[in-house]
Amino acid sequence: MKKAASLISFIFSPLLVPTYGVCIAMHTTVLSVLPARVLWGVPLVAFIVTCVMPLIAIGGMWKLGYVKDMGLNNRTERTAPYIITAVCYILCGVYLYRSNAPAWLIMFMGGGTLAIVVSMVVNRWWKISAHMAAMGGLLALTVRISMSDLATTDMIWWVCGAVICCGLVGSSRLYLERHTLMQVIAGTANGFVCVLLMSLL
Repeated sequence: MKKAASLISFIFSPLLVPTYGVCIAMHTTVLSVLPARVLWGVPLVAFIVTCVMPLIAIGGMWKLGYVKDMGLNNRTERTAPYIITAVCYILCGVYLYRSNAPAWLIMFMGGGTLAIVVSMVVNRWWKISAHMAAMGGLLALTVRISMSDLATTDMIWWVCGAVICCGLVGSSRLYLERHTLMQVIAGTANGFVCVLLMSLL
């Protein structure tokens, strides 16, 4: 059971979830009519900027001894990695802007950045869940698409899938004793509210 919980936590790492969100946006909305090179190229750039780049930076910090755990399970070691990740989200937002992406997709990254900042501030006193902030943001994106005329498919299944994934990730974090129930709920609320509000601007 512990291996399954660890695998779920890895698959839905906060560094991977933004790429999932961009993929969903590209393939379930009016953006799906774009050429294949765009449909797959944009998520690839999002993956490099929001996952690979922060991972390299955090790995470097780990090698140099600035962080003791690549999983950032120590609350006191999260500030610098959070700042790096937030900057990478902003860079991805700039890339989307320069690529003439719609405002709601650009603000998906904006909402993610805001959620990271909130997590960073709260984390100075309390270990709010970054995993669940990411999942809350992913859920908000599916809800945002379903609330508009952007969707080219029945979004109810995507929303339900996102809810189920939130439940799986939250349960995994609790099972692994990385967070308390309130930290999981707070993380989810943080990501959901930040992304939904920013994407509605």
